[in-house]
Amino acid sequence: MVLKNRIPVSLLGISSDLTFSILTPLTIGSLTGLITKSSVNDWYPDLRKPKLNPPRWLFPIAWTYLYVSMGLGSHLIYRTLLNGTSSLEMIQIAEKVLRLYYIQLGLNFIWTPLFFGLRRPDLALLDIIGLTGTVLTMTNLSRRVNTKVTYLFIPYALWVSYATYLNSGIWYLNGGSEKIKVLFNKIKGMCCTSCSKDQKDD
Repeated sequence: MVLKNRIPVSLLGISSDLTFSILTPLTIGSLTGLITKSSVNDWYPDLRKPKLNPPRWLFPIAWTYLYVSMGLGSHLIYRTLLNGTSSLEMIQIAEKVLRLYYIQLGLNFIWTPLFFGLRRPDLALLDIIGLTGTVLTMTNLSRRVNTKVTYLFIPYALWVSYATYLNSGIWYLNGGSEKIKVLFNKIKGMCCTSCSKDQKDD
């Protein structure tokens, strides 16, 4: 199969088995949650939150569903590749979808250590912006391979977009706005200095 020459077999193994494809994101997601549990209980409640912030109990329910659906989606993409009637173009697109899937999986799993472990909403925001872009691209491409997969990915795409809003809101309300003001004042000062030099030269 063409795909095996482009994506490591170790990664393909994640999606080749239905059970493993679902358990992998569930297990890693649970482990990162356990590692950062203290910050979730001690640090997160004291942060200022943006509007439409959901109750804490919703997060584990939502992520459990999303991990199952994304794992199932990756398995269906892999099965499409095994279909002898798949065209070369479809195989190439499916390869891109799987590659994006593994990339977003990595970005997803480092978000929790960044946000809760290091307590750095700013770094987590950079990560989740990349994650959201990757997931949206993956979801859009998947419709050209298997529309069932697209329907599995759409809730995930919507959720990470919403999570990006929450992350950016938390960053802005907990020191981010001050950093923006400082940066703006620096840029303003540089512009004023440049204008003053130009006037003197004239």
